[in-house]
Amino acid sequence: MSLRSVCTLLFVLVVLCMPATSFAQIGIAVSFGPPPIPIYEQPLCPGDGYLWTPGYWAWDADFSDYYWVPGTWIMAPEIGFLWTPGYWGWGGSGFLFYDGYWGPEIGFYGGINYGFGYFGHGFEGGRWDNGHFFYNRSVMNVNVTNIHNVYNTTVVNNNNHVSYNGGEGGLGARPSPQEEAAAHGRHIAPVAAQTQQIQAARNNPQLRASANQGKPPIAATARPGEFTGNVSAAREAGGKYTPPANRGANRGGNEARPGENAPAPTHVRELPPAPRPTPPNTGNAKQDKKYQQQQEKLYAQQDKERQKVAQQQEKEDQKVAKQNNAAAKQQTEQRHQQQTQQLQQKHQQQTQQMQQRMAPAPRPEGGKH
Repeated sequence: MSLRSVCTLLFVLVVLCMPATSFAQIGIAVSFGPPPIPIYEQPLCPGDGYLWTPGYWAWDADFSDYYWVPGTWIMAPEIGFLWTPGYWGWGGSGFLFYDGYWGPEIGFYGGINYGFGYFGHGFEGGRWDNGHFFYNRSVMNVNVTNIHNVYNTTVVNNNNHVSYNGGEGGLGARPSPQEEAAAHGRHIAPVAAQTQQIQAARNNPQLRASANQGKPPIAATARPGEFTGNVSAAREAGGKYTPPANRGANRGGNEARPGENAPAPTHVRELPPAPRPTPPNTGNAKQDKKYQQQQEKLYAQQDKERQKVAQQQEKEDQKVAKQNNAAAKQQTEQRHQQQTQQLQQKHQQQTQQMQQRMAPAPRPEGGKH
């Protein structure tokens, strides 16, 4: 078996152990974080009803490199729906990408400042009112000659361009109860136009971080998939980008190994927030309802266990801090690290088993389709 085949097999095993959440690229676990969010101008809104979906860094395992998916205007799939961007978050053994979604409320997107109304929490770029979307002109680039449903509300921007949550140098934002509730609500996955934008970006070598050093020549487009004409180049990179010297590309193009150059979390509180389970869709409404109830029960159980262990670790940390004993502190940290890893592995295995039960039975060969 070739080295690449072995790496691929190991990568698949890692994917199977990941928490139940939807990824923009399935099974992404990268040992180093993406570049900062670049600074760019928003193209003019092409027409009434278009909503802004901000640009972000995606990962290409074939090239072991991040690439920029330009921001673009997308027609909302349903009246009243808003876009919650995806984000990169530290998963304890690598950075994972949590996919974005459409829904009636804005969920958690890692505290990332994507700009244009997405300043870390919620959305300040506009709102729905009586079936029409009203644009906040203070952060949205719209032509008032063609679009009359506008308003002006000044928004404070923190100018932070960090592109990931958790891990070394990452943001420490956590979801609010409202964002948790939004994650549990009805969702629509990224629409075909967004998939088209991702594919076009992936096929453009100039959008890879190794080529543009965090300053993509196409940072935003007026319409998805249209990478010429009305596009915006990044004015500047959001910050210095220095990927590790021994990243995946230096190993012949294999995927970055999870956990490389990144220490495992010591405490449960350092783990990223557990994502709400994606509603099952087996085609059987009764079965889906049963599975969703099982998912929610498991989620509540795991959340309770995490809180219990986190509280116990906090008490032990406070106790050993009063002792002023370096050896005791080191032993406590080692024990906490082992507890955290064991709890994380346990929850991953439980989630994997749940996913296997929810998987639809394969159709027999030769059967009707």
